[in-house]
Amino acid sequence: MMGSLLFPPSPHRGEDARRADEGAERQSREELERKRKVVFAASGRPLIRPVGHLLPEGRRGMRLLSRLLVILFILFTPFSAFAVNPDEVLADPALEARARALSAELRCMVCQNQSIDDSNADLAKDLRLLVRERITDGDSDEAVLNYIVSRYGEFVLLKPRVGMKTVLLWGAPVLLVLAGGLSLLVFARKRAGKPTGSKLTADEQAKLSELLKK
Repeated sequence: MMGSLLFPPSPHRGEDARRADEGAERQSREELERKRKVVFAASGRPLIRPVGHLLPEGRRGMRLLSRLLVILFILFTPFSAFAVNPDEVLADPALEARARALSAELRCMVCQNQSIDDSNADLAKDLRLLVRERITDGDSDEAVLNYIVSRYGEFVLLKPRVGMKTVLLWGAPVLLVLAGGLSLLVFARKRAGKPTGSKLTADEQAKLSELLKK
């Protein structure tokens, strides 16, 4: 009792015991590995190390696994997510949000199935920079779209606006098909109404008259 009062247990004793256990376990693994090497060397077979031996343990292993997952995520993420380069981004978050929204409405004239916000083409980059330049100059969203359409036409819009030009653009093929069908119908009816064969000669007409008189 007196000894325990004079020499209280050290707070690091548990840590020391844990370290001693880890050291003993490490020595045991090293001894086992050494024996395995001796056995395989005596048998002449190649030493096959287990996969788990290559993996670090504890938190270090979890850290390595998380880094590996991040690398895989970056590799398999579509490149369109990185189409907008960091040097294109505006400093004002509100203006950048407007630019991204407008870019999502504009078609890449090279890819045609992608917006300029998703395309890595050089023309798409030029259009993104043009959109941001017009926004920075104070243009409204409608003014920016009108300016882009004036240079590249309505086709640059992924969702064309309804107007006289749009109606003519999309309605012209339908009107041409209807006009062609109507022309074929009129031509067929006129052809059906015309008598077939050639006219009778004077002799044939006289013979027909004589036969009718009889």
